[in-house]
Amino acid sequence: MDHRLKIKGVEVTKLELIPTAGGCVMHGLNREEHSFSGFGEVYFSCIEGGKIRGWKKHREMTLNLVVVLGNIRFVLIEGRERVDPLIIDEIILSPENNYSRLTIPPGIWVAFQGLDNKKNILANIANIRHDPTEADQMALDGFDFNWQEI
Repeated sequence: MDHRLKIKGVEVTKLELIPTAGGCVMHGLNREEHSFSGFGEVYFSCIEGGKIRGWKKHREMTLNLVVVLGNIRFVLIEGRERVDPLIIDEIILSPENNYSRLTIPPGIWVAFQGLDNKKNILANIANIRHDPTEADQMALDGFDFNWQEI
């Protein structure tokens, strides 16, 4: 899987895991970082292994996604302009193999898949508070994407 991102404005920032006695501290985001665009709230999403959630496109919210447990596959599709063929990015994040923050600006379609049979948990450090009327949603079959390929 190619980790060079093609969609303009989407960023992957490597994060630090700081070892401590009996565990670790997991860095998320601080206000001095380039990716910081304000603070609305932090919320967590859990996804079971093999399950897929999406497609969703926020009109105002910038997402800062950090996987804190498990492995989660993210698929992003350019939604700010019509392009043919579709511009698609794909990345897997996990604390064990790719501890990073995925920053997604407004206007990008996103869906994600839990890859571990145990719990998969992500944190979203959002620049605005969650508002269910602020995002567009589409059925998984709305895009021609093969979720079976990894």
